[in-house]
Amino acid sequence: MSTAKKAPEKKAAAKPVAAAPKPAAKPAAKPVATKAAPKAAAKPASKGAKGKKLRTAAQEWKGQHSHLFKKAPKVFKVGRDVQPGRDLSRFVNWPQYIRLQRQRSILKRRLKVPPAINQFTKAVGGSQAKELFRLLKNYRPESPEDKKKRLKAQAAQEAKKEGSSNVDKKAPLALKFGLNHITNLVETKKAKLVVIAHDVDPIDLVVWLPALCRKMDVPYCIVKGKSRLGHLVYKKNAAVVALADVRKEHAAIFQTLVQALRISYNDNVQTRSEWGGGVMGTKFQNQQRAFEKAAAKKLASK
Repeated sequence: MSTAKKAPEKKAAAKPVAAAPKPAAKPAAKPVATKAAPKAAAKPASKGAKGKKLRTAAQEWKGQHSHLFKKAPKVFKVGRDVQPGRDLSRFVNWPQYIRLQRQRSILKRRLKVPPAINQFTKAVGGSQAKELFRLLKNYRPESPEDKKKRLKAQAAQEAKKEGSSNVDKKAPLALKFGLNHITNLVETKKAKLVVIAHDVDPIDLVVWLPALCRKMDVPYCIVKGKSRLGHLVYKKNAAVVALADVRKEHAAIFQTLVQALRISYNDNVQTRSEWGGGVMGTKFQNQQRAFEKAAAKKLASK
């Protein structure tokens, strides 16, 4: 009896052992399907990762091989980039002689200038001035060294010929300078051409000279720069320079120059009767234009 009762107990215990693997098999199939799904979705993700890698490589290449013209903005803080240059001339305390120059030039433009002074603004220019100075350079006076050499050679000649009168003692033809000397040459009609500087200060020194040249029928001209005339005669400045005579080789050029200068200066009545100045500043000119426009509108409305 005891054996019959124990047998069904064993069967009952064996049933749960066989049933346990069945439910375990069903869930085993589900994870297979879930694992396959992520594998299919992982493929496009891998493509995106490759694209990202390509982009970063391109960026790296650009970083290494940057553009020729880089942006480099300047920083004008203390101790950084140098400040840009500015026009500070309005704030400069200029020396007195510069202030006088500027004030004089402004006054000459603003005020009415009489013809006797205004004629000095009409200087020879261009090719005519070049030709004139080219001619005058051939008649520069002797330098102290050249004069010394000439006198030594002259003394040697005299010593050889034992004081004979055949020795040429004349100095070579040269420009005459000095205001009193040239005035004397003009008055005696010995000057062939008088060249006056336009910027003589004070102008009273030469303002009368053009009138004297016209009276004595001596050709004259006005040239820019007393320093240029001074350079010709080995001086710092020269107000006036004159030619008393000319060599044969320069006679033709000299004649054509004199004819042209006579037309421009000696025979030109307009230049010596023309007033100068009266040129106002930009502010005044703008106001004048505005006033004229307003006046024209009023007339048109009437």
